Amino acid sequence: MKKIILILLTTYSVYAGGVFSMGSKNVGITAGTDNSFGNTYTVLGANVSYFIVDNLSIGASYQAFLGADPTINEVTVPVTYHIPLEGMSYRPYLGAFYNQTFIDKPYKDSNIYGGRLGVSLQTSLNSFMSFGWVQEFVSSDKNREKKGYPEVSAGFSF
Repeated sequence: MKKIILILLTTYSVYAGGVFSMGSKNVGITAGTDNSFGNTYTVLGANVSYFIVDNLSIGASYQAFLGADPTINEVTVPVTYHIPLEGMSYRPYLGAFYNQTFIDKPYKDSNIYGGRLGVSLQTSLNSFMSFGWVQEFVSSDKNREKKGYPEVSAGFSF
């Protein structure tokens, strides 16, 4: 599968400690396109995450690939750490994830694991934007491949 563009819009609900503080919650939506199996798909999804301690979140997401055959669905479990920098309006982040991709027969499901890194810029007390790179490693019965792509997200607190 080759990702063309993926736009992520995320809404955050946080406590007084800030956007990356323990207890902060994330509920978001994903919309974009992807090219796979010679087809262009519309990708729609939802994600949730929770900061289990300051700067460290765990989550889950679901994405459906619509508009072509075969049918593709993905479930992902990400872990992300935002590196705190005293007095700075930006925070580098590192993350890892596991993804299970379910594909209609005759194709085989695949396991994807990988990492992400980038920087989050806090744009106000309750919002930020993130820019980064995702590196995936795909594993199926007979095929192993890797690919990378940029990611962009925005977070809003309320």
